[in-house]
Amino acid sequence: QAQLVESGGGLVQAGGSLRLSCAASGRTLSVYNMGWFRQAPGKEREPVAAITWDTRTTNYADSVKGRFTISRDNAKNMVYLQMNSLKPEDTAVYYCNAVSTFGTMRPGTIFGSWGQGTQVTVSS
Repeated sequence: QAQLVESGGGLVQAGGSLRLSCAASGRTLSVYNMGWFRQAPGKEREPVAAITWDTRTTNYADSVKGRFTISRDNAKNMVYLQMNSLKPEDTAVYYCNAVSTFGTMRPGTIFGSWGQGTQVTVSS
């Protein structure tokens, strides 16, 4: 059964950095466009960043452009999100998933249900 496991979250002060990791098991992610998504309390889940399967193209939400960097290592079946200059409004649970539509960063269903996510809390 395919599964995605996110890690690397934590509590950080505004201006700090975190690096999130997403590990896939049960299915290779190397042929899929992948993305990171986040959900803040009381809000809908939103896309944050996406990367094509061949790493050639990335896409970012306007709110994180210039601060976040998505990357992947297909050999390790991993996807990463480097988050710099964190702001309190970045506080959310972060998830990774396949991306079905790269331009709009719509999540895909190839990996089944969402993972448990990783909590990122940014204090002011």
